[in-house]
Amino acid sequence: MVRIKRGTMVKKGRRTLFSQVKGYRLGRSKKVRDATTAALHAGVHAFAHRRKKKGDFKKLWIVKINALARKSSTNYSKLVSSLKKQNIKLNTKVLSELAKDNETAFKKIVDSCK
Repeated sequence: MVRIKRGTMVKKGRRTLFSQVKGYRLGRSKKVRDATTAALHAGVHAFAHRRKKKGDFKKLWIVKINALARKSSTNYSKLVSSLKKQNIKLNTKVLSELAKDNETAFKKIVDSCK
């Protein structure tokens, strides 16, 4: 049986690891142990922030709706509750796009809720 050395596979793993942490500061881009921990932590944060980004967008949509709703002498919470009472099913994203792109349509929706 021939002896098989695994140095090439170890180098390949290191190469992919260092390509992931390219641009990190100090030892996190040069040393294997520091690079592995940095890559793992970066992955954890990336996963969590992909979820957090959805909440950030919803906050932004609410701000846009509230800004235009206040021009029509109401606010976001009153607008949403009156939309629910009148059974108008428009979600926050659609309302914010209307507020941004088509103010007249948004004002018609607000007037129909009053």
